[in-house]
Parts: sequence; structure tokens; C-alpha cells
Amino acid sequence: MKKALVALLGALVLVATVAIIRTLQFASRQPQVAPVATEPLDSLALAGRLAGAVRFRTISYQDSSQFDAPEFDGLHRYLRDSFPRLHATLALEKVNGYGLLYRWAGSDSSLAPILLLAHQDVVPVEPGTEGRWTEPPFAGRIAAGFVWGRGALDDKGSLLALLEAVEHLIAAGAHPRRTVYLAFGYDEEVGGRRGAARIAALLQSRGVHPAFVLDEGGALVDGLVPGVGIAVALLGIAEKGYVTVELTAQAEGGHSSMPPPQTAIGLLAAALTRLESQQMPIAIRGPTAAMFDYLGPELPFGARLVMANRWLLGGVLANQLGASPQGRALLRTTTAPTVVQAGVKENVLPSTARALVNFRILPGDSVGGVVEHVRDVVHDSRITVRALPTTVSDPSPVASPESESFQLLARIIRQVVPGTVVTPWLVVGATDSRHYASLTPNVYRFAGIRIGQDDLKRIHGTDERVGVGAYVDAVRIYVQLLRDGAM
Repeated sequence: MKKALVALLGALVLVATVAIIRTLQFASRQPQVAPVATEPLDSLALAGRLAGAVRFRTISYQDSSQFDAPEFDGLHRYLRDSFPRLHATLALEKVNGYGLLYRWAGSDSSLAPILLLAHQDVVPVEPGTEGRWTEPPFAGRIAAGFVWGRGALDDKGSLLALLEAVEHLIAAGAHPRRTVYLAFGYDEEVGGRRGAARIAALLQSRGVHPAFVLDEGGALVDGLVPGVGIAVALLGIAEKGYVTVELTAQAEGGHSSMPPPQTAIGLLAAALTRLESQQMPIAIRGPTAAMFDYLGPELPFGARLVMANRWLLGGVLANQLGASPQGRALLRTTTAPTVVQAGVKENVLPSTARALVNFRILPGDSVGGVVEHVRDVVHDSRITVRALPTTVSDPSPVASPESESFQLLARIIRQVVPGTVVTPWLVVGATDSRHYASLTPNVYRFAGIRIGQDDLKRIHGTDERVGVGAYVDAVRIYVQLLRDGAM
């Protein structure tokens, strides 16, 4: 017994020693750069132009017949009038009617171009919630240090900031060595198939293979990571896939006074309960593992110990991160029943009950794997399972955080916003960037706008807004990106 205790104690000491050594060797991956001089910009003018763009109701609807062409035409005229130097210098091509593809020709054709993305469209305002907004959602007002309105964050802020950066550089006499493309889709909020997908196909047909692609999806975030008191730049290296699975239960219908042992609604409810209780497994891998590698060295010792020793404490880390919906989304393919339909009258048993379950797919999983998982868990011949064809999108490829492009972006962010912690990130939503994955392995997602935790619920929600100072800093990041990446 004594020998066993000594052996156990020795093993514990060995494990603890290894863990401490790994923690001490868990070195920072942040590039060491000197801050750049603050770019002189007219904050009020920048905010005013963004506010003007917000006033156009460029809304994407699932029903494409609701597309409001005059609003998009008006936005295009507004951009042309607001950025005269850009439109006099860059070639503009309209793709599939309303996609905008700008080309700023570089002087060295041997250099691969860069491709910067944003989208023109916005989501609708939920009917009945207009009165809850501090400022009307399409008034484009500037108040209390913010530009208010639908699209201020998602994604007219990025679109206008890119145009501001190019206009500013042209006014300063800049000429790029590397060709720069700006690509602005118009239906990102409903999948991007008419906008970004068409632009990507056009570039593919012309043999354009960018050094890197940069889209929205990450941001400068305050207060997101406990223990880090400064801004964290979430630089997306991948995004989750997407599929909606339809479940249809069949059972005997008839009068509600004589129900069968199991009704269609009961069958469907039981199946949904099983899906929620038997979800796909948690995994710390890919972008989430890379995030811990970059964040860990910047944290206090205790958190650093956990992140440096995932071989030992990965379960602890997963439990901590998985305590919130946002954290769980980084760890697994999520399961979300979103639509249930059945019945026409309170005393009539429906013979059919239907549900839609939305899955956001972790890199490493697949649409096929999700459908197989659903069939295995439902395990009922009375319920048919199928993926809705228009919703099928596997996870994006994972771009390397070790690439020259990622390191360039990290350096620029830290030059413009000194002290920022830059980390790889898994984008849990879907962006237009996935349509460009065939053009280059280096597809990244980051809008330079600084936000707080409170702003996360504003995206697609009530009181969407962007701080004027945060927006100006985003323009500065794009200016520096163009200087370092293209000039």
C-alpha cells in the first residue's frame, strides 16, 4: 500500500511538473509592433456618410419578389456621389444587376491581388418593435456618440469604412502596387447566392486568385474574455456550416375525443426532445483550439495553466466555455428547433406534424454527418427526415493563423489599436466569404469596428448602432491594411 501511495504521489508530482513547465513555456503569439501615427480623419464627416447609407432600406427578404430595387439603386447613386475620387479611379462592374465589384489596378501584375468584402443588404426590423428603438431604424441619426440604425454594424459600417479608406488614400496620392478588389454583395442575409456567389464565380472564370480575402465576421471586442481587460480582436479563420433538417411525423388523424396512443404531434415532440438531449459531441479543435493558443498566454496564470494543458484539463475548459450559449457554439454542432407546424382546429387530430431544426455545423463535422445523426437519434419509421436542399452548406475550410496574411492582419490591428490581443476565431454565423473559398486558402473574417458585449444583441436586433470613434478606428485599420498590404 505504501509503495502504491508513493507511486501515486510521484505520478501526481510528475503531472503537475509537466503542467507547470508547459504553462511557463506557453509563449505569447502576439506580433511585436510599434504603434503607427493616428491617421487624421474627419470623424463627423465619416459618421455623416455612414448615417446617410443607413437611410436606404436595402432589406433582404426570403421571398425574392419583395426585393426593393429602387432602394438599392438609391444606395448606389449615394455611394457614387459620396466617394467621387474612388469612382473616378477604380473600375466598377455591376454583377447580376446589383452586386458591386470595384477594381483598383496595381502597378505590379506579378503580385496576387487582395479582395475585401462587405454586403449592402440588411435584415428587416421585426414588425411591431419599431417603437422600441431609441432612434428610428432607418432614420440614420447621429446621437450620443453613435450612428444609429439597421446596418450600422451589419454591414454598412464595413462597406462604408472600406470606401472611406480608399477615398482617403486616393486623395493623398496613393497608388497600389498590388491590385485591390472590393466586392459588395446584395443578398448576404439570405445566403448570398445572387450576389457574392455570382461575383466569386466571375472572378474564378477570370483566374483571379487573391493573396487573401477579408470579410466581416470578427470584430474588436471589449469585455468578452474574463481576465483580459483590453480589446480582443477576433480574426475569423473559419465559419460554421449550416443545414436545416425537416422532420415530418405521420399518424392517424380524426376526432380529438378518440386519440390514438401516439399522435403525430406527440411523436414529433418526443423526437425533438431526443434531439435536444442527445446533441452532437463537444470538441476543442480547429479554430477554437487555435483561439486558446493565442489567448492563453495573455491570461492570468490560472487560466493560462488550463489553456496550456488541454491534454489534462480540456474537460474543465470545455465546461467553463460551454456554460454560455455563445461558448457552446464554439464547441459543437448546435441543434435548434425553429419551426413547428401542425393542426388546423382544436378538436381535430392532425395526421401530419412538421418541424424544422437548424444546425450550425462545427468544422470537422458535415451536413451528411448531421443528417445521419438526426436519423439515428429520432429512430422512428413514422418520422421522415430530410435536409432542405436550399439550406445545405458545409463548414468553410480553415485558414491558417500561421500564414503571412494572418500575421499581416494581426500586425496592422496592433499597430492601429496598440495592446490589442489578436486571436483566431470561429465565426458561428454565415458570411459571404464562404463563396470565395475556391479562390484562395486565405479567407479571413474581421471588421475593424470595436464593440462591447451589449452590442452583440443589437446585431439583427433592436437599437443597432456603432460608436463614431469605433467606426473611425475601423477606417484607420483599413487605411493601414491597404498601405501595408497593397502599396
